[in-house]
Amino acid sequence: MHKEYLMGNEAIALGALAAGVNCVCGYPGTPSTEVLETAAKHRREGMYVEWSVNEKAAMELAAGAAYSGARALVTMKQVGLNVASDPLMSLEYIGVEGGLVILVADDPGPISSQTEQDTRHFASFSKVPCLDPSSPEEAYRMVQDAFQLSEKYHTPVFLRPTTRICHAYASLLVKDPEEYENHSFGGFQKDSGRWVIFPRLSLKNHRLIVERNRELSDAFSDYRGNAVLTHGRGDEYFGIAASGISYAYALETVEKLPEDIPVKLLKIGTPYPFPEKLAAEFLQSVKAVLCLEELDPVIEDGLLLTAGKKKLSLDIVGKNTGHVPAAGEMTRSHTEKAIRSFTGAPLPEEKRPDPEMPELPARPPVLCAGCPHRASFYAVKQAMKGKKAVFCGDIGCYTLGNAMPLDMVDTCLCMGAGVNITQGIGHLDPDTTCFAFVGDSTFFASAVTGVINAVYNQADMTLIVLDNSTTAMTGHQPHPGTGHTMMGEVVEKVSIEATLRGVGVQTVETLNPLEHGKAVETVKRVSALPGVKAIIFKYPCIALSCEKTKQLRETGPVHILPEKCIQCRKCIREIGCPALTVKDGKVAIDETLCTGCGLCKAVCPVQAIEGGDM
Repeated sequence: MHKEYLMGNEAIALGALAAGVNCVCGYPGTPSTEVLETAAKHRREGMYVEWSVNEKAAMELAAGAAYSGARALVTMKQVGLNVASDPLMSLEYIGVEGGLVILVADDPGPISSQTEQDTRHFASFSKVPCLDPSSPEEAYRMVQDAFQLSEKYHTPVFLRPTTRICHAYASLLVKDPEEYENHSFGGFQKDSGRWVIFPRLSLKNHRLIVERNRELSDAFSDYRGNAVLTHGRGDEYFGIAASGISYAYALETVEKLPEDIPVKLLKIGTPYPFPEKLAAEFLQSVKAVLCLEELDPVIEDGLLLTAGKKKLSLDIVGKNTGHVPAAGEMTRSHTEKAIRSFTGAPLPEEKRPDPEMPELPARPPVLCAGCPHRASFYAVKQAMKGKKAVFCGDIGCYTLGNAMPLDMVDTCLCMGAGVNITQGIGHLDPDTTCFAFVGDSTFFASAVTGVINAVYNQADMTLIVLDNSTTAMTGHQPHPGTGHTMMGEVVEKVSIEATLRGVGVQTVETLNPLEHGKAVETVKRVSALPGVKAIIFKYPCIALSCEKTKQLRETGPVHILPEKCIQCRKCIREIGCPALTVKDGKVAIDETLCTGCGLCKAVCPVQAIEGGDM
């Protein structure tokens, strides 16, 4: 054993390696991404790792590995679980042979997601056991427990950290590589009565799952991830129930309360199946309960149900009653304020609010200086000037094209949805010129079926593929179009253009979006054609290290010719590049940000900008 200073996601990955994991797969999504990246970095001989094209593919691949007796870890964020839910719901009825742990990172805030959905609900919905760590140390232990639990009960198991667990750092004791478990497995054993899902099998297994989860509820009452801690002494105790990072915050606050405020703190590390026996004992020992958790009142509802079953009369407050915020993160200050209000303990002097403290300004995210997506959006915007057009966006860096002054994302729902939303608008409003924007990674993940749907149902739309040769938003992971895998293999690139032509798109044009005049002309011409047509704007992400970006950096930033500049500020108003600024009342280039892409040169009406790539 040795100590390491680790991010929560790194701790989860090392915990899986210590458990002898044989297969790790997933799809990148903040805050889960570093789990798979760390597993790949420390991959043992014979271990398989991949970034799958989407979460559904990853879940099914992991299921196949677990059918074979291997230990498999599949990683995703909470909205990715929506994509993986189809195989998951049936997989629980079938079960597994080897251990299968489903790492789903929830994102309270939400900080980088479309939703604040709570995976604990998915656990009860799918009847899959769920472990909810409260620290990186516990996450390291819990992933190992999850594999054992999965194999003992032949079920997938959720591990559900939230953002502040995933991205917190801690110094923790971890196993040396030579101490890792060597999990051997016998391979897939044919048994159609077990592995082929039919209604009769599902009915039988459904009954078994219900019985198993009752057994697990009792077993979880003695599990080390659940506990009751006592603070102070008194005749009647305040009860506080918490989970995840909220438990860590609650523990810090309770430890600082005066000894004459007696508190019992219930930690729930297994939200499903709910440890009813432990919860009942806790409820019988307190006079009232405050529930602290992210995101929904899962523990609160579990305690209410337990109190009802045991005919216990006491107040149980939390999100349902408005005692804690119903949405967003449970911050350290939220937790302390709620606990002190509940127990009657005053806030410490240094914690009292300062009436003079101004609110921090909001800093909206923007496309990077030199991002090729800015040029793509601007070309389409110029081509459609004066026309009735709709621009359906998608999930990725290019979602930021919604910001002013570009204002080029009219809809954004979930990965791949823009292609189909475009069709819905176009079929019902044929006078609208419809565009769907999608990135290269998202194209492979979930947009291909939408394109096929458009071709088959004779939609009239223009697909704009923003190909920057990476999965940029989540940290530059490879995808089928990059030509390499997470195992370090160099493979044949899957061509987006060939794929589009293969599914029946007749017009597919590929060009550099930084060639502004050509880009505008191409959009005008192609969008006027009937049916489904596509334009691939291909230029690497400015953060990538490749030949094109190297040439761009060697060219250096653009600069303004003061004698020509008329201070119209059109460059700033039109494209919103963060490298364009105003200094001493005049337009200026921030050379620390400018990449030399030269898009602003195309915008300037008096050619007052020179240098750069264009």
